[in-house]
Formats: sequence, structure tokens, C-alpha cells
Amino acid sequence: MPSTFYLRPTALCDSPQSEEGEALRLAGGMVFASRFALIEREGGQIAARRRFSLPQLREALADLPAAVREQFENLQRAHPPLQCGARTLRLDQPQVMGILNVTPDSFSDGGQFMDDPEVAHAHAAAMLEGGAAIIDVGGESTRPGAAAVWEGDELKRVIPAVERLAASGAAISIDTRRPGVMEAALKAGAQVINDVSALRHDPRSLEFAAASGAPVVLMQAPGEGEDLHGDAQYGDVVLDVFDWLAARRDAALGAGIAREKIVLDPGIGFGKTLAENLALLNALPLFHALGQPLLLGASRKRMVGALSNEAPAHKRLGGSLALAVKGMDAGVQLLRVHDVPETVQARDVWRGLRDAALTDFSQLPG
Repeated sequence: MPSTFYLRPTALCDSPQSEEGEALRLAGGMVFASRFALIEREGGQIAARRRFSLPQLREALADLPAAVREQFENLQRAHPPLQCGARTLRLDQPQVMGILNVTPDSFSDGGQFMDDPEVAHAHAAAMLEGGAAIIDVGGESTRPGAAAVWEGDELKRVIPAVERLAASGAAISIDTRRPGVMEAALKAGAQVINDVSALRHDPRSLEFAAASGAPVVLMQAPGEGEDLHGDAQYGDVVLDVFDWLAARRDAALGAGIAREKIVLDPGIGFGKTLAENLALLNALPLFHALGQPLLLGASRKRMVGALSNEAPAHKRLGGSLALAVKGMDAGVQLLRVHDVPETVQARDVWRGLRDAALTDFSQLPG
């Protein structure tokens, strides 16, 4: 079995001048990497690890496998904006995606915005006013053990919300795994498809997504069919999720979806233990080597409660913000969150710190 390789940034910094110019800008964003680990895997087992500074890596590249050179180029790939109708989402800094669940049983806010369209629209409007760049509308809970939803019910839940948001000029993503809902939502004014099954749930999804021309978010989940959390067997969760997302990226490209319209999500909380979620969060910079923008959805998830004395979902703001900042520090482009104004404020302060680091002449070499 041939070896597989993974080029993981291991030392991040605020600015290139802090490393005397020897730091790589990740994904065209505001995060820089100065050291890298090259991991070789054979038959699912780690065969070798080599560590490089950026000058050492550049010097060694010509003698390294083509897959490593491709990943090195991917790490530096600057991503064009996502075009969402009349709205443009720039990906050179973190953007906040607000969650609008019109479901009776979502783990955090189930039922709160389902029965009264005015309440749902007011909540979405508040998220937009609070700085959300895009609103993610979902009509089916994907928490562990949630019952499957009939497509007709899902349509009744999401289409009125999408129509109201579209009328206000908002950028909208539709959180669904059914091509019929994707099609109806795009016609109603949504511009992005966010599929937690990575276009696997229905064999028609890949073809429809390609024909639609819409940007797609492909999320990693181990299960198939109705249970996305099942069948979770990882040898090394970080490398296995990387390989899984690479395969789904390639399937999307093969179906005709343009590369600049593919966003990848490591699927925090989906069929993963606390230790596995933490490992993925610590390894987020590696996923830039896939060459696509990244979305992080960790807001209010079970892992926050597990690390904070079993805090209930509505009391997980602090932990959710810590994970959002972790994503920003890793160069993630999209943060899917419940608490929009607080996350936007954290992002703006983070951005201020990054701007200051880039212009801090005290860090320049003497």
C-alpha cells in the first residue's frame, strides 16, 4: 500500500516579521506558520514524522513527493470571495454564519423559532444587525438520536424563512441533505448549500449541486443514511477526517462543482468523542492543505458542556467563544454560531490584534 503524506503547520505566529520574514501566510488570511510537520502514513499507521522550518521545507520540496508539494501550495492558496447573490463574502478574514433553526428538536434552541415566523424573522434580523455575514437556515435536527424529517415538513419549515430573509437582501445558506429542499430553497432565494452529509445522503445531490452553480459546504460525518453519527471508527481521527474530506472534495470536483465553490467542515461533534473533537480542533491548520475554505461549527456543542461541569446548551457562550477564537487562530474562514453579536465582537477584537501585529515595527529584526 502506498504511503500517504500530510503537511501540518505546527507553529503559528501573528506576523511574518516576528519570524524575520520566514513565515507562510495560510490560505490568504491573517494567520502565519513558521514550522511544519510532514507525517507519512502506511496502512493506517504513522511511519515517519519530519519537522521543518519554512526555509528547510522550501529547500527540501523538490525531493519530496508530489502530494507534499501540492499540499504546500494549498496551504498558501488565497481563496476568492463566495458570491451569494448580490452579497459577497470575502474569505481573507473570518466571517460569522448565524444559525436559524426552524425545528422542534434542535439541541440548543429547538422549537424556539418554528411556530411563529415573525419571531424567527426577528431573530434572523437581529443576527444580521449583529454582524452575521450569512444566515444558515435548517429544518431538520441532526443531533444524535434525532428522528428523520419528512421532506414535506422540512419544506414547510424552511421555505417561508428563506423567502423572508431573501426579501431583506440577506446572504442565506440552506442546511439540508435533500436535493428537493436544496432546489426549493435556492428558488426561494438561498444561495449556498450546506449539507451535513457532504452530498452523500441522496445520490441526486451531487448532480443537482453541480448543476445549480451554488457554493456547497461539505461536512465530515462518519455515518450514512439517517444516522450521521454512527459507524465512527477512526485509526487517527485527524488524518482519517482529512482523507475523508479529500475524497468528498474530489467527488464534488468530479461531478462538476467548481473548486472555488467548495467549503469543507471537519464535522465537530458528529460521531466523535470528546478527545477526538479536541484533536481535530488542535489540528485545524492542517486542513488548509486540502486547498479549500474551512467552516467550523462548534457553537454550544456537547463538548463545551463536557468541559464545563455539564453546562446546559444555553449556558455555553464562554466555551463557544473560546472555540471560535481557536478557529480564528487556525485561519478558519467561516464560523457557524448561535451567539452572533458576541462572536462578531470577539472576531473584531481578534482582527484588531492581528492588524496591530502586522504593523508592530518593534518586531522587525534589528
